[in-house]
Amino acid sequence: MTASGSNPAHRQRQMAESFGADADRYDRARMAYPDELIARVQELSPGPEVLDVGCGTGIEARQLQAAGASVLGIEPDARMAAYARSRGLVVEESRFEDWDAAGRTFDAVVSAQAWHWVDPAAGAAKVRDVLRPGGLFAAFWNVYAPPAPVGDALLDGLRTVMPDLPLDPAAMKQADKTYEEGARQVGERFVGLGGFAEPEPWRFSWSRDVSRAEWLDFVPTQGLLTRLSPEQCAPVLEVVGAAIDDLGGRFTLNTVTVGIAVPLRRVP
Repeated sequence: MTASGSNPAHRQRQMAESFGADADRYDRARMAYPDELIARVQELSPGPEVLDVGCGTGIEARQLQAAGASVLGIEPDARMAAYARSRGLVVEESRFEDWDAAGRTFDAVVSAQAWHWVDPAAGAAKVRDVLRPGGLFAAFWNVYAPPAPVGDALLDGLRTVMPDLPLDPAAMKQADKTYEEGARQVGERFVGLGGFAEPEPWRFSWSRDVSRAEWLDFVPTQGLLTRLSPEQCAPVLEVVGAAIDDLGGRFTLNTVTVGIAVPLRRVP
């Protein structure tokens, strides 16, 4: 969620706003969120009006819309915002910290795969300002765990094209723990701000069968690779593809969706 303690993710604007380089691939290759999570948002939200922070191409927003929510997206990347609009989402272009709510309030504020790009203090304060009493804040992330040979091949490929990049294989193999700790810290910040109830940690485990083509479509959408050209990505995809071939061209992708839900207390 952060590259280092001295350079938190929300300050890495170049990376934060690099995902729109190929918005179509991002929307096609990134996976949706568990139905159980969408149902939990509905259950805890006092109404249908949802603000989606860092909505990207609108993956989770479309899931929420299909479940009956009215969603407004906030997205700083014009390319991602344009794609989301093309898929039927209303989007306003802005960093959330700078966004003018113009007096509007919402039943829920959600952020999928994006809250770590938001300034934690300013973001939490703005959420409190735009949530209705009893409203819900929820941030969540999909954390993927491919089989060891595929994950190891990705590390090898990254070392080839970015030899100066510090990589911690142990941390990358336990990314779900990193995200769970980050989510816990988000909840603590909201409670410390005042007005919020006890956080509810979320963890949904699921898996799906993934083909070689699907995974190689996904790999370039990851933050370490989004700023590389296709030519620079090619060696990474080659070694990852070879590892998948050794597994028969397909594998089972285990995924954990972790998150935190924090309700705003109702006014007595």
